[in-house]
Amino acid sequence: MQITQLYTYPIKSLRGAPLKSSQVTKNGFPFDRRFIILKVHRDTSSIVRLQNMTVTYFHEMTLFKQDLNVAPKGSLCSTVVKVAYLPPDEGKRSAVDVPLEPSVEGLEVLEIDLHGSGTKAYNMGEKYNSWFSSCFGYEVMLAYLGPHLRPVLGNLSPNAAGQSNNSWFSALAKPASFLGLSSDVDEGITFADVAPYLVITEESLQDVSSRLPEGEEMDVTKFRPNIVLSDTHNAPYEEDFWSKLTIRSTGDTSQLRETAVEFVLTQNCARCKSLNVDYNTGKVAPGETGQVLKKLMKDRRVDKGTKYSPVFGRYGFLNPGNMSHVTIAIGDDVMVTERNSERTTFSKPMKSGDIHLRGL
Repeated sequence: MQITQLYTYPIKSLRGAPLKSSQVTKNGFPFDRRFIILKVHRDTSSIVRLQNMTVTYFHEMTLFKQDLNVAPKGSLCSTVVKVAYLPPDEGKRSAVDVPLEPSVEGLEVLEIDLHGSGTKAYNMGEKYNSWFSSCFGYEVMLAYLGPHLRPVLGNLSPNAAGQSNNSWFSALAKPASFLGLSSDVDEGITFADVAPYLVITEESLQDVSSRLPEGEEMDVTKFRPNIVLSDTHNAPYEEDFWSKLTIRSTGDTSQLRETAVEFVLTQNCARCKSLNVDYNTGKVAPGETGQVLKKLMKDRRVDKGTKYSPVFGRYGFLNPGNMSHVTIAIGDDVMVTERNSERTTFSKPMKSGDIHLRGL
């Protein structure tokens, strides 16, 4: 099995940026979901509420494309994400460069709660807020996570229930009763919904495409993966049972690049109506392309913890025993080193009204 695609999403819920390779850290790919867009609700002139924006409810977020421009080491240039606004009306298209490691000196500090997991963030200021607001047609704010992280919820963590690093699998084999937050600060997440990595397979993607009219293919980016794998010997959805993966480099094996890294896959990913969105219009797609979620409802509601939602893909963490900053790349070999005998069950420690589906 090999890696076929890699993606990162610097600003949550905008289109993903494809990668050829990336370092891996305990908190995800560098720059992944370090920013979030907030809708500003006002009472006359004063801000009453800041609303987290995700593609699940704000389909127009798919009209924004992201491309990474990583500055070489020692360069005086900044590492930026180039955000292009691409509405159907070409006359309204525009772009802006957002620094991926901005100075937070003097920036307003915000308190953000995402799915019951809170953190501090920074208001990026008028330049970026005005540009995004003009594109959306209503007032929004761009927030930057900075050095902060969010606690991992429920039984997502490999160390859930206070298990030691080498006994996480036995915890998953027991009924999920651990509904608190992870106590391991190193396992903090960014503005990703519930875990730092999402792994899917080309074989499962092909199964979804087979449910669409002839000639149509499912867009892999609608599933918001970080790592896409393929092996012609895999059956669709075989990954539902994977619990450990080892990724081994097939390229550069110099001292600058470790040759293997291990991921722990802890839960399956429940899906939402964002799968139905046409990324070119920012609206629900017409016809059967706009009914992907309904099609998956027929046979993919297989997680007792999310029994009303279909699942697709596995949430993952870097094994706590691994070094951070190892590099993985397209073409790297991947081996499933441990499987669960049954599908895992997602526990939902979220506050009333919060959404645990991947709104991405």
